[in-house]
Amino acid sequence: MQTITWDEAIMLLSPHSYTLLSTLAPDGRANLMGVGWWTIVSWAPPQLAISIGRAQFSRECLDAIPEFALCFPALSQARGAWLCGTVSGRDGDKFAMAGFTPRPSERIRPPLVDGATVSFECKVTNRLVTGDHVLYIADVLEVHGSPESPMHLYSIHYNKLVAIDKDLHHVDSPEDE
Repeated sequence: MQTITWDEAIMLLSPHSYTLLSTLAPDGRANLMGVGWWTIVSWAPPQLAISIGRAQFSRECLDAIPEFALCFPALSQARGAWLCGTVSGRDGDKFAMAGFTPRPSERIRPPLVDGATVSFECKVTNRLVTGDHVLYIADVLEVHGSPESPMHLYSIHYNKLVAIDKDLHHVDSPEDE
């Protein structure tokens, strides 16, 4: 074992589950962001946490409207999901750019991504500034799933997406085609 850099350690920890964060901008416009830094923080009550860079448009959205959907894209959504992690929604409609259909949520204002394998509707309950990121802790209000689409996406070294199902079947995603 040798001493390595922070970046090298993060890369070695791949794959990271890749999800789409759906928020609303202060003007009410829907926004999407690719997110790899999320975790379950409580079983009862069900709670998730997400870590968002301070400079990100999604952070502005969450501070204005503290609700979000965490939507795990299916393999068929890889190309659009990758786009959502590489461009800003500050000046455009990422649902349209990515080819996603917004689906109304049941208990929050931001929409869900139609066709996602699993989606969580969340309301922020706590916020903690951590260096260059903000950690948002949220109650999970509703959970949606698509058992017919069991393969969701994982980021490999933050430069490629692959899909893995619960039985560890793996498929390279088509985002590079």
